[in-house]
Order: sequence, then C-alpha cells, then structure tokens
Amino acid sequence: MDPIGNIPIYLVVLKEIPPHRQRMIIIRELLISLLIMILFSFVGEGLLRILAIDHRTVLVSGGVILFLIAIRMVFPESKSSFSNLSGAGEPLIVPLAIPLVAGPSVLAAVMIYSRQESHPVLLAGISMAWFVSAMILLSASTLKRILGERGMLACERLMGLLLTLMSVQMFLEGLSPHFTPLSSTSG
Repeated sequence: MDPIGNIPIYLVVLKEIPPHRQRMIIIRELLISLLIMILFSFVGEGLLRILAIDHRTVLVSGGVILFLIAIRMVFPESKSSFSNLSGAGEPLIVPLAIPLVAGPSVLAAVMIYSRQESHPVLLAGISMAWFVSAMILLSASTLKRILGERGMLACERLMGLLLTLMSVQMFLEGLSPHFTPLSSTSG
C-alpha cells in the first residue's frame, strides 16, 4: 500500500466530485480494499494450490510488479495515467480500491504471509497497514496543502525508493532456493 504515492491519483480521480462526497467515496473504496485483502488472506493459499502456483513464483512476480510500480514512483511520467478518469463519474472499485490500495503486490504479499504467519497476526498486520493508509488518504487534501506539490513529489519518490528495496528483496527471496546449491558447491 502506498498511500502517499496514491494521494495525487486520488485527488485527480475525485476532483470533479463534490468535496462532501469525496470522503464517503474514499471510505467506501478503502473498505472494499480491506475486504479484498482479508479475502485473499483466507483463500489465497487455496487459490495458489488450485492453480498449482508455488509461493516462490508469487514472490518473484510480486517483486517484479512492485518494482515496476516503484520505478514509476521514482521516475514518474509527465502525465498521470489516471488523469483521464476524472470527470468520468463516481469511481467504483477500479482504480481506487484495486489496484491502488489492494494491488497485485499487496495481494501477493498477503498470500505469502498467509503461509508464514498465524491468521490473527496476519489480520492484525493487514488492519494496521490499512488503517495508516486510510488515515493518510482521508487527509489527502490537507497533506497536499501542507506539503505542497514539491513535498508530495519528494515523499512519493522516497516511498518509491523504499518500495524498490522491498521489491528486490521479494524477488531475491523467490529465487534464492534456486541458487543455494550453487553457493554450497563453490567452496
């Protein structure tokens, strides 16, 4: 979840919506994303089993997707790909809930952690991350006013750098079992 990086997109998508309605839309979209993340925490493992997908594959693909998102944050395009959605009416689920809050990398992480952590711990982690994201996104217009355009851009790039590190770590964790035999025979 990248709430700081998502603020500009939320503001662009919701700019034609009256301010009193924006808050309700943000809350609705955040609740939808929370439900989707919780759903994936319960059915993600079974879904991977049905599709015969190894958890390392999810790590690698989640790392690649997260890396691409992080690169776009560090080196943003001159025009947002979501700018054409403003004025298209009230958004529902796409793009605010999915992929901005509950995107592929978040859902991949939820599925991976569902194997590694107990459900109460996983649900607590999801809830805490979601709550922080919700507070940031609900205060989007205030944060933009306080930080200004340059401050928002700096925060987004910093978050992009951190996400780049996380994505490379996920990618390496997914590939590490394939390289372990090579490192033990080289000595």
